[in-house]
Amino acid sequence: MDNTNERKPLIKGDMAVFLRGLIIGKVLTLVVIGGLLWWLLKPGSLTRSSPETANIQNADTTSEATSSFETVANVPPESFNYGGSTAWAFIRQLVDSQIQSTRPELKLHYINPVNGSPGSTSGIRMLLDGQLDFAQSSRPLTDEERAIAKQRGFTLEEKQVGIDGIAAIVNPSLKVPGLTIKQLQQIYLGQITNWKQVGGPNLPITAFSQRAEDADTAIFSTKSGSHKQALNPNVKYVYSTTEAVRQVSKTPGSIYYASARAVVPQCSIKPLPIGRTSDRLIPPYREPLVLPEQCPRQRNRVNSEAIANGSYPITTSLFVIIKQNQGREQKAGEAYANLLLTDQGQKALEQAGFLGVRH
Repeated sequence: MDNTNERKPLIKGDMAVFLRGLIIGKVLTLVVIGGLLWWLLKPGSLTRSSPETANIQNADTTSEATSSFETVANVPPESFNYGGSTAWAFIRQLVDSQIQSTRPELKLHYINPVNGSPGSTSGIRMLLDGQLDFAQSSRPLTDEERAIAKQRGFTLEEKQVGIDGIAAIVNPSLKVPGLTIKQLQQIYLGQITNWKQVGGPNLPITAFSQRAEDADTAIFSTKSGSHKQALNPNVKYVYSTTEAVRQVSKTPGSIYYASARAVVPQCSIKPLPIGRTSDRLIPPYREPLVLPEQCPRQRNRVNSEAIANGSYPITTSLFVIIKQNQGREQKAGEAYANLLLTDQGQKALEQAGFLGVRH
């Protein structure tokens, strides 16, 4: 009896200890679980635990630091007429469509000249005459054009947004290593008249060109209007680069020069290497040369690397020509140029086959 009475307190004590330990254990478990949940759900924890999310965050940061069409201020919400250089056709197709998709308030309407062929010269003339709100040019302004603007009570500004090469093209059957810039000029001045004078076959040269007053690009200096230098009377004039390509493709001894972006990818002609000296001829296309029979499955591409590093010797700048008159025309021209000078605009220009000025 005495032994039994002594055991009962011991059993009660053990049970109390057991229950107290169980409660403490549950509390600790809840604390651990709660702490874990707090760590998982606190702000930023999911981002740090997910590499993919971290990459998205980094991309967003980069995006915010990159200027885009959306970041350009003072874009006037109106309709504007513009036009000019035919080399800009690819920009109008590929870049301007992106601009208007992002900034629909800026409505751009391309206008062809009523008289003459489209080009840098005709576009600037139309701007001077009030037919365009701003112009696209593949050459700088001349002193004469600046003087006309001054006479009419305003000034013209040229804002460079890109770079293009100028390529000489010939009939694919012509075997000639290439030309120096001086030789190309001499051909159009009538001082070189046969391909044998430049290492080619005994074949008369047929030179095609746009008329000086409608010229899109120039192989002579544009200062003081010298781009109007008298060409050889035997030069055959064409309305457009499209017509010139067609003529060159069917005329064995022919030559023409134009925007590299416009002519290098054409299937029916051959672009010529050009150099400052005859021992350093640089192709306007990326080697190897794609032959006509390989085209259009493959096409020659502009040698943008040579244009960028300056080794390709004949290039031209792409300008937005802006009427400085403190009016709606000036606002439109400045906004358009600023859109092209954003990171997004420069990338789009390069995708269109040109070189940005911020490369």
